[in-house]
Amino acid sequence: MEQRRLDYLQRILNARVYDVAIESSLDLAPKLSTRLGNQIWLKREDTQPVHSFKLRGAYNKMVRLTPAELARGVVCASAGNHAQGVALSARKLGCQAAIVMPVTTPALKSDAVRALGGKVILHGDSYSDAYAHALELESRHQYVFVHPFNDPDVIAGQGTVGMEILRQHQHPIHAVFVAIGGGGLISGVAAYIKAVRPEIKVVGVQMTDSDAMIQSVKAGRLVALRDVGLFSDGTAVKLVGDETFRLTQELVDDFVTVDADAVCAAIKDAFEETRSILEPAGAMGIAGMKQYIAQQRLRGEELVAITCGANMNFDRLRFVAERAEAGEEREALFAVTIPEERGSFKRLCETIGQRSVTEFSYRISDQREAHVLVGLSIGSRSEAPDIRRSLARQGFEALDLVDDELSKEHLRYMVGGRSRLGENERIYRFEFPERPGALMRFLSCMHPDWNISLFHYRNQGADYGRILVGIQVPDEDLPAFREFIDTLGYRGIDETANPVYQRFLR
Repeated sequence: MEQRRLDYLQRILNARVYDVAIESSLDLAPKLSTRLGNQIWLKREDTQPVHSFKLRGAYNKMVRLTPAELARGVVCASAGNHAQGVALSARKLGCQAAIVMPVTTPALKSDAVRALGGKVILHGDSYSDAYAHALELESRHQYVFVHPFNDPDVIAGQGTVGMEILRQHQHPIHAVFVAIGGGGLISGVAAYIKAVRPEIKVVGVQMTDSDAMIQSVKAGRLVALRDVGLFSDGTAVKLVGDETFRLTQELVDDFVTVDADAVCAAIKDAFEETRSILEPAGAMGIAGMKQYIAQQRLRGEELVAITCGANMNFDRLRFVAERAEAGEEREALFAVTIPEERGSFKRLCETIGQRSVTEFSYRISDQREAHVLVGLSIGSRSEAPDIRRSLARQGFEALDLVDDELSKEHLRYMVGGRSRLGENERIYRFEFPERPGALMRFLSCMHPDWNISLFHYRNQGADYGRILVGIQVPDEDLPAFREFIDTLGYRGIDETANPVYQRFLR
């Protein structure tokens, strides 16, 4: 084991990355440092020529190919950033590059690959689908495959990020926070840091819906996810590599999972600090660091977060801006029940007091009770229970919705959609790749006797879509309906029992 560590240290020290990469800066983040009570440093890999660390590993792999291998051309699979690294390296080395990318890849990334001379092939909905197709092309055309993470030369190239951090910050560091997709970056960074300054903690960060590495480490074996979330496309990996798993299991000290709201808040943090806009994967290190500080109650420590990418589609910023408030825990969202009588609204407003109202939605639907959706500005998440209790003291039942995805994604835009005709209605929330024909595929798979009683879709400017669907299904058809849901191929969540649906839409 020790010999393997020394082997990786030697590989990293001898890595050839600076023909294409820069030594990115390690910048103090004064606003974050003050707010979080620790010295926060950002390792700015988002400032690389392709706005990601990925060109380090790609070039270190490709520069070691023989002239004969370069003449055959290379192929890779990538959600975007590795593709740009391979395309740039191919242009530098004078070889052809075929790049297989999921159809869900942001246009910003696929267009950048084409601009660098790479041949883009869109295939599948995830990295894993693209990877399988790239292997077919490798066999068919005798290309050299450049793996995005599970290759010692690629890992060593990414490890130069860790080498630079220790060279740039020679004082004590408590922890370094690294986003994990397939595990190439954290494997290389951990390999170097643990060989040179093993007292520094290396903390991996994954999305709650794309945590293949964390599940694998917990199980002690490789675990393949059935599906992955699409928000952080740069880390949407169903199965990590055996080599990255081995290194991560051996060298990484701790792990943190973060959700989309936390990442959106971290994107906002980075923008306010640097005036740069990180992509979701690029902001995961900051999001994980913030969560780790809160969990461990850290004060006065030196902490480094790697901002590993900034290839963000502009249209996705709408979603980021909307969800950043929730991620910062600065908005409380409640479903409040009040008597349907004169003076109730005034009494509710008096109970709210001087707090800023961010949302207020109501529609009459019952002679006895009214259900109101209320959004309020708060200083911290801890204030929400106090608000709920103050409402209860005035006789107003309040349901805290801040963690309810149905409310945040759909219901706040469609309060009042109650119908007496919705008999046998089943309500489902779906997430699917935003691609031509996806909606038609959904509709064509459905039994003709099942009526759609509710449909809500809102384009978030992202590369995935979200719909809320009500389908009227007789009880005798439930087995066939459940089979339909299981074989549809889209991620579906049954929201029929959700109290928000029961209160506002049933």
